[in-house]
Amino acid sequence: MSDTIVVVDAGTGNLRSVVGALNKIGASVRLTSAAEDVLEAERIVLPGVGAFGEFMEGLRRNQLDNALKVFIQSGRPLLGICVGMQALMEMSEELGQFDGLGIFHGRVVRFPSATAYKVPHTGWNQVWIRQDNPLTTGLTSGFYAYFNHSFYCQPQQSEVVLATTDYMVDFCSIIGRGVLFGVQFHPEKSQTAGEMILKNFMNISGRQA
Repeated sequence: MSDTIVVVDAGTGNLRSVVGALNKIGASVRLTSAAEDVLEAERIVLPGVGAFGEFMEGLRRNQLDNALKVFIQSGRPLLGICVGMQALMEMSEELGQFDGLGIFHGRVVRFPSATAYKVPHTGWNQVWIRQDNPLTTGLTSGFYAYFNHSFYCQPQQSEVVLATTDYMVDFCSIIGRGVLFGVQFHPEKSQTAGEMILKNFMNISGRQA
């Protein structure tokens, strides 16, 4: 198994903390905005920063959207983080309507307005594991992770919801199918639990039949 992880840079934010967290667990990281690097990668981390529409435009600018679809269809491991998770959905309602990669059926929606809750949802919250999966191996359901978001994924199929978090609504905080995963929280800022998730991702088998 290669320890190299390709981190996709859509050009919308500073990815230094993600790269640093991966380096800490012993991964060799290649930060890239080149489609050919995506196509040749063995495993990918797709961190998302900023607004959904700008993030998707950043991917399309360098033909990273099509490269990511080819990569995912080949059965190699990918981990989307925050907006990187949301990008796996069909569309987002953030600041309009924008198409995502369409890997999972469903949309990205905003938290409802509620005076008792602040939006964005920022800080530590619990993650409840709903299905056994390799990404959360060794973690106890109800572990704490760090969040910072105003929108969340609303998948159509319950079988892809691997974990949920309660904030106004019970929303999907980990999505997955096969070796494809997305997390709404930031593992690079989630201390021990986040480090374990990144290690688990590193240990997931590569190309699937």
